[in-house]
Amino acid sequence: MKSIVLLLLVVISFASCSDYQKVLKKDEIAPKYEMAKSLYDKGLETDKGKYYRKAIRLFDQILPQYKGKPSGETVSYMNANSHYLLGDYFLSGYLFERFSKSYPNSEKAEEAHYKSAVSYYEVSPIYSKDQEDTQTAMTKLQFYINTYPDGEFFEESNSKIQELSLKIEKKYYEISKQYHHTERYKAAIESFDNYILKFPGTKFREQAFFYKFESAYLLAINSIAILIPERIAEAQTYYEDYSKYYTGTELSEQARIYAKDIEERTNTQTEL
Repeated sequence: MKSIVLLLLVVISFASCSDYQKVLKKDEIAPKYEMAKSLYDKGLETDKGKYYRKAIRLFDQILPQYKGKPSGETVSYMNANSHYLLGDYFLSGYLFERFSKSYPNSEKAEEAHYKSAVSYYEVSPIYSKDQEDTQTAMTKLQFYINTYPDGEFFEESNSKIQELSLKIEKKYYEISKQYHHTERYKAAIESFDNYILKFPGTKFREQAFFYKFESAYLLAINSIAILIPERIAEAQTYYEDYSKYYTGTELSEQARIYAKDIEERTNTQTEL
């Protein structure tokens, strides 16, 4: 009995594949549309990518013929969403963006704007790499929030923007810290200055103030004698900036050690 059932499934599967190949080779677009929609629906029902991939081959054939027709909106949406559900985010981002421009009054327009943004969110790389896609995702998510303040995906969009913002912050922070760790102290001071101005609410704010001060301190004590007094005085102002906001932390203890050394060096200079 099991063998008979298995044989029937094989026969049905073969027949289905055969029908698909026949429709794929046909010139008529109506059968292609019907089969593509059936495959797309099957993909939604089973969550199996093979149905989306088959549907996409048919969508690619019929999309030009449906351009400007009432069914074109449906075909364009299903095609974009098939790529999205397959995880082909580079293409789905573009396709959903094109859909929202072509059909701004569609009932799917809100979803299209959101999924286009999420597509860029999904391809956003780790913080150490180029963040162009991250910036694009943030722009699109913010556009969604501004356009649909009561939208279905409002909370998700806000959460994703915060996540991406942290990634951008971390990239700039790590660039500044790299200047510090490679002993390019002047560049580090300038970079941390810009970072604090650009991201005033960053979670790395204390570290930024501390490393800016430490860079100035290390630059000063490693300078030629004639430059030390001026640079020591500058480092002291950075310590004052830091200590206004942060006390009782691990970094503040180290900052206090540097500050004590600055005080001793200043007193020595004064005595001379």
